[in-house]
Amino acid sequence: MENIYLTIFLITAVTGVGGLALGGGLAAAVHSPSDRTVSLLLRFTSGVMLSVVCFDLVADALEESGVAPLLGWILAGFLGTYLLNCWVDKRAHHSHSHASRQPEHGHDHAHGHESGDMCACGRHTLHTAGLVLAAAVALHNMPVGMAIGATFGQPSLPGHAGHAGILAALIIGLHNIPEGMSIAAPLLTGGSRPLGAIGVAALSGLPTILGALLDYSAGVMDPALLGASLAFAAGAMLYVVFGELLPEAERLWQHRLSGLAIMLGLMLGMALIFSHTH
Repeated sequence: MENIYLTIFLITAVTGVGGLALGGGLAAAVHSPSDRTVSLLLRFTSGVMLSVVCFDLVADALEESGVAPLLGWILAGFLGTYLLNCWVDKRAHHSHSHASRQPEHGHDHAHGHESGDMCACGRHTLHTAGLVLAAAVALHNMPVGMAIGATFGQPSLPGHAGHAGILAALIIGLHNIPEGMSIAAPLLTGGSRPLGAIGVAALSGLPTILGALLDYSAGVMDPALLGASLAFAAGAMLYVVFGELLPEAERLWQHRLSGLAIMLGLMLGMALIFSHTH
């Protein structure tokens, strides 16, 4: 019995925390001060997040609650995140003038004025967006961990206990890689150090471990609370995508083919989600 708890802990740590950290590392590796690169990465991030919201969070929340509560909690998450960002922006407003006087390194002089605006206000906004995404992903990872724990508790074949759980955890680990990129990308663009951004992405995976251990040992969570938390996280992600990431990406670089980055992120997220559910 102790061995299975240790197995669950190690598997969820590697796939939950490790998958998100790997995604954060990939975002740090491709991170560039080029406005075009940052814009494409933000669009790709938005596509991944939209797939998570539409095909993962909302679908799971709908199984636990009705349509009306679902829409209400999504709206609450959206408005709550908007109000939080307004509060953070007000508190940081007095420091923008000081920050804008500091020279930024690594930006092309051809984008001087736009990059200056990005450094003073846009960077702070994206940093906040990254933290909100990390919190939303962490909230989402609790029921994800519970799903892994439930799979470990129901072996399909005698003598093969946990094999289905290991497979589910590995698939979720792959699913976590683009989510880790989604968290780290706005943090890096917002001025975070690479190790800091990777660390925030990794920390958002800790609830995976907790959820798996709790579900395997007890298997108890109120369905209404689960549905509300998933819907609230979906609303928060929707605000970050449409209120922060995409507007900033549009300001940095505009091109007819830029929507392709959103589609690629959306398709990657869908592929990983559906490979896990089917």
